Amino acid sequence: MKSWIVFGKKELLEQLRSGRVMILGILFVLYGVMNPATAKLTPWLLEAFSDSLADGGMTITIGQVSALDSWVQFFKNMPIFLIAFAGLEGGVFTREYESGTLVLSLTKGMGRGQILLAKSTVLLIGWTVGYWMAYGITYLYSAYYWDNAVAQSLLFAAAGGWLLGVWIVLLLVFFSACADTSAIVLLGCGGVVLLSSFLGIIPPIADYLPTQLADGQSLIYGLITPSERMGAMGITAVLSIACLGASIPIFRKRQL
Repeated sequence: MKSWIVFGKKELLEQLRSGRVMILGILFVLYGVMNPATAKLTPWLLEAFSDSLADGGMTITIGQVSALDSWVQFFKNMPIFLIAFAGLEGGVFTREYESGTLVLSLTKGMGRGQILLAKSTVLLIGWTVGYWMAYGITYLYSAYYWDNAVAQSLLFAAAGGWLLGVWIVLLLVFFSACADTSAIVLLGCGGVVLLSSFLGIIPPIADYLPTQLADGQSLIYGLITPSERMGAMGITAVLSIACLGASIPIFRKRQL
């Protein structure tokens, strides 16, 4: 436990020194702000261009904006920021393979399992803090301009998005334990996510796939109930644990 804490602190300091914490902080604040901003400004922009579009024969009907529009943007933008997070953190293991700094940690008595768990913990903390910070910003702005009560099962829908991110983070850890370059790590992770999306066209298994958790719109509009997403959440949790569990023996056997 002591080695795990020590290496976790070292990993967190490395994140701070490299500037990744600052970059991720800016990205997640932007993520939180742009959702209500887009919902608020879109009608104004459409109205500003309505005259010129009318000259071209197009008629625009501007509907009533509500907090739902802000939360739709939240779930639509989530994959973009997940990709940004994965891109920034995809080399968290491979950079140390190239520099050989992990060997120094091992010579100081730290176990490989502790190193992997410490790195995984820091990644999960980063995703969790950033995601829920963005959620909080969107929630506060949406409550200020509109009423969040119109969004059904909002917290449950957001929890599904967070769990999807946890799965992707642990996929990064798994492929980092297997691969030597960040490019292969990102390709492997992206390939699994794309496979899950592709399998979503098969009705019998579609409701149990992790990528279904990105569709928070169906929940906030009341098109489906939380019970209909429990299968996907359970499978995603199991797959996340499996990724972490498989990573440890692979990491222990790999040559550093």
